[in-house]
Amino acid sequence: MTAVRSVLFVPGGAPELLAKVVRSRPDVVVADLEDAVAPADKARARDAVVTALAADRPGAGTVLIRVNPPGTPWHDDDLAAAAGAAADGVVLPKYEDPGRLRAVRDALPSGARVVVGLESALGVADARALLAEGPDAAYFGAEDLVADLGGRRTTGGDEVLHARSAVRLAAHLARVPVVDQAVVAVRDTEGFRADAARGRDLGYHGKICLHPLQVQAAHEVFTPSADELARARRVLDAAGGGVGVVDGRMVDAVHIAMARGVLARAGDA
Repeated sequence: MTAVRSVLFVPGGAPELLAKVVRSRPDVVVADLEDAVAPADKARARDAVVTALAADRPGAGTVLIRVNPPGTPWHDDDLAAAAGAAADGVVLPKYEDPGRLRAVRDALPSGARVVVGLESALGVADARALLAEGPDAAYFGAEDLVADLGGRRTTGGDEVLHARSAVRLAAHLARVPVVDQAVVAVRDTEGFRADAARGRDLGYHGKICLHPLQVQAAHEVFTPSADELARARRVLDAAGGGVGVVDGRMVDAVHIAMARGVLARAGDA
């Protein structure tokens, strides 16, 4: 799961949407049994998602099921259902215990993808230990973290900047692809694009999407533009001897590495 620009969540209570959301071409589709389903509807939604995937699995991208968090009455049954479903793996929200993460990985079928959510104070604080268990990917969840801390969400996101950066750092050290926080204002495309750009600048690989409208914006932000690719190639050409000047700016080994990263993200390395 290296090229994950968009992870589109679909409410588990509306599994009929699973076959439709592929029109927006997300890299990953997640049937969400957690936040999108009321407590009284959890068991029904679980069965409906499994049935829907068996009957009409989305034909594009990776398909995952987000289970309910550990410590809830639904967690174990969700995991058992997901393990036998026509899905590529599971999303594990609010995980805080590396040992529990390891046990889940060991219990799932061989080849099942595991994505872990870092979205609580303890989960963020222990991100490096959790990611050392080798999940296939991770995501940063700002909404739940702020709720855990008793803070307030703001448009600028200063209240989560430290945690957002810490999760990206831990993911880099563990070599785990990591996806950035959601934007709950689903029709504010420009606000989503601006927040995605901040995540990209921190080094995130992609973005959680809560609506198909957000998918295209995520792909545009997390795919290098033609201008970025052209400049990256100029940097590599000019710095063949180790140091050079491009567009009036000195470039050295650091800029060469950044240019290679741009080309790698575009599959042009």
